[in-house]
Amino acid sequence: MAKLTNPSKIKKKQQDVLGFLEANKIGFEEKDIAANEENRKWMRENVPENSRPATGYPLPPQIFNESQYRGDYDAFFEARENNAVYAFLGLTAPPGSK
Repeated sequence: MAKLTNPSKIKKKQQDVLGFLEANKIGFEEKDIAANEENRKWMRENVPENSRPATGYPLPPQIFNESQYRGDYDAFFEARENNAVYAFLGLTAPPGSK
């Protein structure tokens, strides 16, 4: 039996990422994969093979810098905990941050 994912957990993770980006004035474009089949297909095709779950599809949030895959929520969270979000995102950190 497949493990069902709690939609509110996904939404919380998405809000966590978006809130951090907004608070740190990091520009981003949010892609809705629930309402847009093209966005969903693009995400599924562009998450690298070694970052996909063993079964099913990768779940949001998945983070990209343009078309370069940067990681999932767990990787983002780890980078945030280590004060290394700019490096994780592939961005130049402002003075005084990593």
